[in-house]
Amino acid sequence: MAWYDRLLGRQEKELDMEKLNPIQQYFGQEKESSREFTQSYERYYETLEIVNRGVNMIVDDVAEIPVVVQPQPVTGVRKGIKRSRVDLLLNKEPNPFQDVSSFKRNLITDYLLDGNIFVYYDGAHLYHLPADSVTIHADSKTYIEKYTYNDIDYTPDEIIHIKENSFYSIFRGTSRLKPAVRTMQLTASMRKFQDNFFKNGAVPGLVLKSPNTLSEKIKERMIQSWSSRYRPDAGGRRPLILDGGIEIDSVSNVNFKELDFQSSIEENEKIILKALGVPPILLDSGNNANIRPNMRMYYLETILPIVRKINYAYSRFFGYSIEEDATNIPALQPELRDQSQYYTSLVNGGIISANEARVRLGFEALEGNDDLRVPANIAGSAVNPDEGGRPTEEDTDD
Repeated sequence: MAWYDRLLGRQEKELDMEKLNPIQQYFGQEKESSREFTQSYERYYETLEIVNRGVNMIVDDVAEIPVVVQPQPVTGVRKGIKRSRVDLLLNKEPNPFQDVSSFKRNLITDYLLDGNIFVYYDGAHLYHLPADSVTIHADSKTYIEKYTYNDIDYTPDEIIHIKENSFYSIFRGTSRLKPAVRTMQLTASMRKFQDNFFKNGAVPGLVLKSPNTLSEKIKERMIQSWSSRYRPDAGGRRPLILDGGIEIDSVSNVNFKELDFQSSIEENEKIILKALGVPPILLDSGNNANIRPNMRMYYLETILPIVRKINYAYSRFFGYSIEEDATNIPALQPELRDQSQYYTSLVNGGIISANEARVRLGFEALEGNDDLRVPANIAGSAVNPDEGGRPTEEDTDD
């Protein structure tokens, strides 16, 4: 190696050291990234039916999509890992204690409720770290100094971090339920009001009117007497006798029909589903006319973007190009009739062989169908291609 090679190599190394983010020092001053308070999202996930159903739909659909580990290596955080090992971790066995489905579902639940996924790689297996207990320590020069989970520190090359979109932080993502928190609170309040309405006997409160002024002792005794005898919430109403000029009046004339929030609840549920990225028509059993295009939009705009964000993080960490395998997703496949016509046109056009079409349609390949078909409508294709054109006519004697 010549002397100038060593000099140029040192200069390139110095230039690489200078190519750090000049404003990273301002991000690293806090040392710890701010975390979104997600206890309300978790509570609504456990108590509101529409939140639970919408989150579970996304979680289950994302977890069902496998990945393909491409042989082309890329720059990764951890080097020297075999491609077969990465495929085993991501598609079959992430660790000795969990199946791949439950492992993925835990990750996606954290992604939707907290906006972050943290996966620990110990050199052999993958383990899920609950996002609500992970603290990110920013570095003043690079990006991340360390991760802390319950007083246990992890280095950046041990953690795979998948971040949801956010504006105020470059370290942590924001939950998808945050924009819908007001709607979830309103829906929960309406449900609670209805519950109290039935708990109180489904009747408004009563007012007892007396023409005379009663003492406080008589008032308390009368209230206790009415409370013990007039119990519509116990299943019946005991007849009472009013004397002394006492009359009954209701607080309001509102009945249950006027307190029915069903239409408002349905509108709030649609808002929550839209915030999650689930088309409301998918949960509306009364109208299935547009179910297929909405299902396709649901996968293209909600499911696949989440899968790709996770795959990009895996690709950077393991050093392989990792892509989703969407071949077995029914919503992204054409109708069987359209699919058969599509492959038939490819075979008859000489683009693919008949066996290739059979394999893609789910049939076994047959012997002798590996050759491409040459279309008969091309001039000269049925005979010698060098001759071409219209066949010559033989002269006949009259």
